[in-house]
Amino acid sequence: MSQQVFRYSEAFKMKVISELESGKFSGVSEASRHYGIRGGGTIQYWLKKYGKNHLRSKVIKVNTPDDRDEVKELRKRIKELEKTLADTQVQSVLNDAYYKVVCEKHGINNPEDYKKKLDSML
Repeated sequence: MSQQVFRYSEAFKMKVISELESGKFSGVSEASRHYGIRGGGTIQYWLKKYGKNHLRSKVIKVNTPDDRDEVKELRKRIKELEKTLADTQVQSVLNDAYYKVVCEKHGINNPEDYKKKLDSML
């Protein structure tokens, strides 16, 4: 399934930019909605191309020291949880292997059926 490509004339691009400059729209997203321009960065690209960077949306992120500390702690916690999960997965694989060896040594031919039988007993 191919995606439809839209090509806009230079006159149309300049009209949208001009309307942004005049304040007709509160921002790029409003102009996009008004004209049905689907590409999220389309108008942003035009503004950059035509040297109208002052009209581009800018995201300014302000972090307090507490925010930075919280992010640092959360990243540390994620690493700890990822390590714990990896260790648990390795242990699970080892447990499954041990279980199969024990079943084999005790002459249990179908470990999965035996496991179900044990589960029902518990």
